[in-house]
Amino acid sequence: MSLIKNLLSHPLTRSLSVDDPRTTELRHKIIQEKKFLKKLYLEWYLILLRDLNESHKVLELGSGAGFIKSLLPTVFTSEVIPTKNIDLVVDATNLPFSNDSLDAIVMTDVLHHIPTPSIFFTEALRVLKKNGEILLIEPWPSDWSELIYTKFHHEPFDKKAGWTIPSSGPLSGANGAIPWILFERDKEQFEKQFPELRINKIEKIMPFSYLLSGGVSLRYSCPGFLYKYVRLLESMISQDRWAMFAFIQIKRI
Repeated sequence: MSLIKNLLSHPLTRSLSVDDPRTTELRHKIIQEKKFLKKLYLEWYLILLRDLNESHKVLELGSGAGFIKSLLPTVFTSEVIPTKNIDLVVDATNLPFSNDSLDAIVMTDVLHHIPTPSIFFTEALRVLKKNGEILLIEPWPSDWSELIYTKFHHEPFDKKAGWTIPSSGPLSGANGAIPWILFERDKEQFEKQFPELRINKIEKIMPFSYLLSGGVSLRYSCPGFLYKYVRLLESMISQDRWAMFAFIQIKRI
């Protein structure tokens, strides 16, 4: 099994810990070089930013490997560890912004790594303006994705867990089921604890694209020109049964 893992792992990061800042910096390079994966990230960013523009004050959490600034130059990019190509080193549970100062907080695959999400949402409420938004792309369970996340993915996916994540490192701690736990299983509890936050939208997306891209950890990837055809195929099938991710929109009311 370790031999297969070694063969599949991307050679740039194979020998590095996920908590090593060099891993994040090299993943930025991987996303740029894997054209299929870059198109996937571009679509994620366009979903997150479709109602935002340069007049909005936007914070992205977990920016180290991404390229959102090429689409929205005014965004504050951040990472929990010091890396290149970011504006700020930021702990999501202690945001360095004044009250009522941000229009939006955006993140891709970040919430399920925050050890204490409830503290993050308390901070988000503090720094967001009225009608400000938290916009996320996160793992989401379906019949298909639960098989992948529980049997083949390296990160834990525990639907029976609580709201916290055991801390093993700034990036290595995770529970991919956290978004579903907060916004589906425990939705009433979330809304009671955070009555000023409204879960406006949960849009299930992308059953196969990320797997075919190889992600940031694996060496293989589909050719970039196939991306539009894969997305067309995905649009024809049930997202409830097959989606691996969700776009989640939460608004401060």
